[in-house]
Order: sequence, then C-alpha cells, then structure tokens
Amino acid sequence: MKTVALVPVKLNSQRLPHKNILPIAGHPLCWHLCNTLLQVRGIDEVYVYCSDEEVTKYLPEGVSFKQREKWLDGDAVKGFDIYRSFINEVNADVYVLAHTTSPFIKISSVETALAHVLSDENDSAFSAERIQTFAWYQGKPINYDLNDVPRTQDMEPIWVETSAFFVFKKEIFTVHNRRIGFKPYIQEVSGIEALDIDEKKDYDLACKLAEAEGIGNE
Repeated sequence: MKTVALVPVKLNSQRLPHKNILPIAGHPLCWHLCNTLLQVRGIDEVYVYCSDEEVTKYLPEGVSFKQREKWLDGDAVKGFDIYRSFINEVNADVYVLAHTTSPFIKISSVETALAHVLSDENDSAFSAERIQTFAWYQGKPINYDLNDVPRTQDMEPIWVETSAFFVFKKEIFTVHNRRIGFKPYIQEVSGIEALDIDEKKDYDLACKLAEAEGIGNE
C-alpha cells in the first residue's frame, strides 16, 4: 500500500501574517512538521501543497513540492476543497493529512496512528487531546449528571481534535467525503505535542515552550 503525506501550506494567513514561515526553534514553522513526516516509517512520500514555489526555500530536503491552483488560497475556501484537489492529482492508498501549525508532533504518534490504518485495524486515525473534566455545551453538561456529580477520574473523557494529523484510506475521502472514517483510532497527544498555532499568542507560547524544552538546541 502506498502512503502519501499531504501538508497544505499557504504563505500568508489572515490572523497571523506569514505564519508558516515564522521562525521557531531555529527553523521556519513549516519546516518542523515536514521534517517529522520524513522520518515516519510507513510514509512513502511527503508533499507540500502550495500555490507558491517559494515555499521550497523553507522546507527540509526530501519534501516534494506540488503546486496547487491559486484560487485554493482564498479565505473562503474550505480545507476539503484543497484535500480533494490534491487527492485527484496524487494517487495513494492511504493519506496522512498533516498541518504545519502543530510543529511539535512526535514521530512515534504519527507512526502509531498510521500503523493502525495500514494493519486494517482501523479505517482512519487522528490526533486528539483528552479532556477529563466537567464540560458544558449549549447550556447543558455533556459528560456528567448534575444530580450525581462523579469524581473527575471516573468520568468518561472527551476527545478534542488537535488537527495535527488525520490518517485515512483513500475511499474514506473519495467515496464518503470524510477524513475520519467509521472505525477511527484516536491517537492521544498532550502538552507541547497538542499545541496548535493559530494566533500570535499561540506562536509566542510555542517559542517559549520550544526554548524551555531545548528544541532546536540539539
């Protein structure tokens, strides 16, 4: 089975300008995730899907560049339009969709998730953070009874997608238009690995955590 990693990249963004090429831990932001994917066992090719070839200056050696149409950079364009375009152009049995905004995801996390899909144990996998505390939605508790409040350690956890990566078989997307299938494996991530950079405060925190963890000083 052929496995391809897809990393969608836009060189500019609304909330944090030039986010994907901002420096962090000695490299541009987009470099980190790509470098991780290159080391994951089971991934045959790693592609950055970007409209601007200039992105290649910010990538580690070994990553393939695939140019996408400029209209896919539009602020109103949905991610699924980008994924569909790539899948139509690059054939594979399994796709690893990964986002540069999670620069500290571990090789082992991606490998474990991918192994579950390649073994046919699951049809998809995704990264998520475990939340095991009292949670509400639309004015109501969603994971506990107000009349019988449990200990937090006895609660059923809620899983929050981090969007770091999604692993899926081709037909999950092409037939069902989904990136998470019907029997997904949830790869737990936490701490620095669960960090997602969306706004400047996230970027500032990521830089501080990278420094504290000694990332980039190896």
